[in-house]
Amino acid sequence: MQLRFSPTSPYVRKVRVAAAVLGLADRIALLATDTLNPDDPIAGVNPLGKVPALTLDDGTTIYDSRVICEYLDAIAGGRLIPAEPLARARAMTGQALADGILDASILQRYEAMFHEPHARSARWVDRQSDKVARALAVFEAAPPEGEVDLAQIALACALGYLDFRFEGAWRAGHPGLVAWLEAFAAKVPAYGETAPNA
Repeated sequence: MQLRFSPTSPYVRKVRVAAAVLGLADRIALLATDTLNPDDPIAGVNPLGKVPALTLDDGTTIYDSRVICEYLDAIAGGRLIPAEPLARARAMTGQALADGILDASILQRYEAMFHEPHARSARWVDRQSDKVARALAVFEAAPPEGEVDLAQIALACALGYLDFRFEGAWRAGHPGLVAWLEAFAAKVPAYGETAPNA
């Protein structure tokens, strides 16, 4: 399988950590992708021009990170997503909330990247920042427990992105999540191995 990736994408990181936890990392070749380069072939693989995109051995390409992680979990025997309906819904809801942190954080970053200072909307940034704050409060009140699942991987990658792009400002008000992330990193080596460095 081939994974089109950017080393700074938290969604790619989620897929890579999941693949490692599932014992599938050695079956996936990484193909560097520049989504900001109009000549990059990613648009021919994923019409949205986004990573991650996973091309299977039969040539089928699947995207986005949620779909890829669910596929990898299925071929590995279902270790990250519970089979029982309510437990599955809880895990997938946790993943959705963690991905929401990423979505809102990336929108804040893009506002700064793609708009000149005079054209930036403080109201828009505040709205996204509020989403992140509310989601972090939910996780702080009840940090994930139990075996590593997809929700935990998604949360760890969201917190890692906040460390990477927002200088870890979240840490000051969330001691429970800080402790949780340290414990997660200790038991999932792939988390540290996939940390962005650019």
